[in-house]
Amino acid sequence: FIKSALEEKGFGLKDYGTFSADSMDYPDVAHPIASDINNGKYPFGIIICGSGNGVNMVANKYAKVRSALCWLPALAALARQHNDANMLALPARFISHETALEIVDVFLHTDFEGGRHCRRVDKI
Repeated sequence: FIKSALEEKGFGLKDYGTFSADSMDYPDVAHPIASDINNGKYPFGIIICGSGNGVNMVANKYAKVRSALCWLPALAALARQHNDANMLALPARFISHETALEIVDVFLHTDFEGGRHCRRVDKI
């Protein structure tokens, strides 16, 4: 549903999966996305798992990835404004479709504030 919503709004995207309802290991999907963000192939990524924690941990292993686990739109706004987050981790078991779409919208439409936050992000 997130992919469809973004495509309807004209966003170009790459879907890394999963492509079945079968059980899978979240690192198998999170590593390729994080690697592409890390290498500058894409400016942003969205990763999803049950709690969001696993995919978030994988993503943050990459030096140029700043992944934020967000379950509220306000967290997504702050992650972008203060931390220049370039990857969004969503906890599918804990948020509604409506909330997920709102979080994604806020994440993609909120700019990094810079200023004092640049110094802090550089220390990451």
